[in-house]
Amino acid sequence: MDLGERLYTLRKSKNLTQDDVAEKLNVTRQTVSKWETNQSTPDFDKIVPLCELFEIGVEELLTGKKPEEKPQNQDNLENHKETIVTKQEVKEKSAKIVSSSIFIYIAAVAFLMIAIPVQRANPVVATSVFLLLIGWATARIIRNYMSMPKFEKTKEEKKQEKVIKQINGIIGSICVAIYFIVSFITMAWHITWIIFIIDGLICQVVKLIFMLKGEEEDE
Repeated sequence: MDLGERLYTLRKSKNLTQDDVAEKLNVTRQTVSKWETNQSTPDFDKIVPLCELFEIGVEELLTGKKPEEKPQNQDNLENHKETIVTKQEVKEKSAKIVSSSIFIYIAAVAFLMIAIPVQRANPVVATSVFLLLIGWATARIIRNYMSMPKFEKTKEEKKQEKVIKQINGIIGSICVAIYFIVSFITMAWHITWIIFIIDGLICQVVKLIFMLKGEEEDE
């Protein structure tokens, strides 16, 4: 099919007359007729307006070749794969941050338990270092969860999240009970609050376990 035939076919597909095309392109009807009968070709400055009028690309107008299109299901599949990869990367990064923060928690508690009674360090200094380590670990975890992109959760992930909340709720209740029992028995209220740090540590460990379990299932 030559250019004139393509122009004729495109015009008919849009239900336009030669007068309609001539009016939109600021040319005469005779000019449009000559284009369609190959007596002349459109000027360069009329190519783009013709493409816009017929809603096609320049290549399709001049050569008749349509741009290759990916099947819709293939696009969906590629987008799905991209989402999976991104989600996997986010999980891996989050697992690294949480696990390293848990290590900082453990190191802070161990430091406080050793520094004062064993190393006889200044209690104020030792406590300050302990709080700094705890604050650093907590800030890393909060920043991680605040900066995580939002993904649509699967049914399995929603179920997993519900289980984590139930487990952490039970752990929290047990730690509160232990806190009051130990505090009343020892009257060491100044130190038993560490139990709540341990509670937070255990809750993060539970999340990390489920997170790593989710990564294994994705693989």
